[in-house]
Amino acid sequence: MNYAFTALMLVCCAYAFIGGGAPERIGAAIFLIGSVLTYAALELSPLHFRGVEIGAFIVDVASFLAFVLLALRANRYWPLWVSALVGLGLVGHLAMLLHPRVIPWAYAVVLSIWSYPMLLLLVGGTFAHRRRLIRNGADPSWTRSSAPPGRPAPPPGPTL
Repeated sequence: MNYAFTALMLVCCAYAFIGGGAPERIGAAIFLIGSVLTYAALELSPLHFRGVEIGAFIVDVASFLAFVLLALRANRYWPLWVSALVGLGLVGHLAMLLHPRVIPWAYAVVLSIWSYPMLLLLVGGTFAHRRRLIRNGADPSWTRSSAPPGRPAPPPGPTL
């Protein structure tokens, strides 16, 4: 287990839960759940990056779909960028599937390296949300097309 990453993730997710809007809290939950499930999948795997890590692949697909759905509904840009970074990890799985002679440590790095910028995007999105709350007094979380019935629609255009 990478204790430095785990500590960084917990701090970033705590910041998002405490200071973020609904999209930031949902994004933090996706990170935490995905990280726990990925760790469990890798601990149960007999391959240890010598072949496609099926459990990690399934978790990555679920995380990708969750972040894409969040990106489609949230009035923010950061979930779109996170979705793209999770997609890069999926390409790493695809590379191992198509060419199984990929060096195991390279496969592991390709799967994990994107986690750091994803956390930075979550923190940046939370910081931007806090700044908009101070500046505007409000920061609509959801796009106009995804606003719940009976609630006023937010102004057009996503924000970071």
